[in-house]
Amino acid sequence: MDLPEVLLTEEILARVPLNSIKSVRSTSKKWNSLSKKMIIGKAAERKQQFITEGFVIKDQRVCFMKFNLQGIRIYQNSVHPCSSNEQVSILDQIDISKVIHCDGLLLCVAKDELLVWNPYLGQTRWIQHRTKFEGFESLSLGYDKKNRNHKILRFCFVPLPGISNSIVGFEIYDFSSNSWKVLDVTPPEWGIRHCRHNSVSLKGNAYFSAVERRHVPPSRNVEEDFLVCFDFTTECFGPRLPLPFDTGDCFGILVSLSCVRDEQLAVLFQRWETHERIDICITTKIGPNSVSWTKLMVGVPGFMLDLYGGSFFIDEENKLAVVFDLDMRSRFQTAHIIATDYGYLKSVDIRVSPADCPLVYSSYAPSLVQLQ
Repeated sequence: MDLPEVLLTEEILARVPLNSIKSVRSTSKKWNSLSKKMIIGKAAERKQQFITEGFVIKDQRVCFMKFNLQGIRIYQNSVHPCSSNEQVSILDQIDISKVIHCDGLLLCVAKDELLVWNPYLGQTRWIQHRTKFEGFESLSLGYDKKNRNHKILRFCFVPLPGISNSIVGFEIYDFSSNSWKVLDVTPPEWGIRHCRHNSVSLKGNAYFSAVERRHVPPSRNVEEDFLVCFDFTTECFGPRLPLPFDTGDCFGILVSLSCVRDEQLAVLFQRWETHERIDICITTKIGPNSVSWTKLMVGVPGFMLDLYGGSFFIDEENKLAVVFDLDMRSRFQTAHIIATDYGYLKSVDIRVSPADCPLVYSSYAPSLVQLQ
């Protein structure tokens, strides 16, 4: 039986990867209009309830990755969830170390400059650093909630053993003025954990996994972990917000942040002294000045994460968490799949890593934010 033209077009659009949608949109005005309905509208949520799409960094290249987790609970040994893993052609000549998602935009961190990309519209903007810094930097993308003007926060830090305050300066880039400025903020009494998943953008704000190291006489150091929000509207940091676990005297820990859609914050926590057990919690309320948490899974056994692993996403429809890691024995980049109500299900090898780095996943939701 022949399908009506609109239904057939919608079926085709539902199968088009996000990194190829620009070519489809340019076919005709009708396809452009339908793509907005399918990709941006509520139809996409219903159509792709079992599909999770995002971007990963693979050998310093940005790749589009699609996960289909339907049936993974029942057919654990026969379902491979990674149904698509394609390098993004528009970025294939650029070495990218990190990708940050906010409001349908991807902030791609290159060696000496930044690239902001809207995959849906196919638009890009190159941004030069105001200054060069011979240390570490942390970058976040957000927007002013009064006018939806997007901004980038950059702060530079030098990790110094035994000193809690290693941050040396803040800068902020304004998309509307196309310029950087120094942010007049007193250096805080905390630092940022040096890991790949220590910050996320949520509802226009940036959230950081922060730590303060205190010396306790006579010869003991204690680390206090907490959450800090940067509000891009007021251009200020909020107060310390509690994380849903107590790090205490434990130095061997992994803390990783992730977003659930653009509504909730999730945190993954693993103490290396407890070997393979991990906890994942999710917010019930989140804002610059307050947060409350609920436990999603506690003490899940099954795997020990690599020092730079722990990038993850939550699939609410299937009640699953997917955690990315590096198998130190086989050198495979791996995805661990956990059921939030059952526990560890399986681990899936995605590919051998020539650089011995875990995959770093960034969720994505398309938008019509203009860059040009």
